[in-house]
Amino acid sequence: MANLTIQEVDGGVAFAAKIVPGSSRTTVSGLLDGMVKIKISAVPEKGKANQCLIEFLAKQLGVKKNAISIISGQTNPVKSVQVLGISAETLLKKLDL
Repeated sequence: MANLTIQEVDGGVAFAAKIVPGSSRTTVSGLLDGMVKIKISAVPEKGKANQCLIEFLAKQLGVKKNAISIISGQTNPVKSVQVLGISAETLLKKLDL
């Protein structure tokens, strides 16, 4: 299992995530090739999985939904996610990684 690659950005962090939509529940399921693997209960249509991902991360990390953005990979299972107002250390702790 590889370590998560986290980039410090102005006012927050950015990281890669591998999204598995259509799961029975939304949960972090560990690390995969330097990415956070997150299972999402929503289906990947009309942005539902992306919205579910943002809501889940906001709740897990204790930040507002507008502090989270998907930088790249809107229609791809591998996404680059940016979270403002949080440190790399806090990210790892809150996601239990």
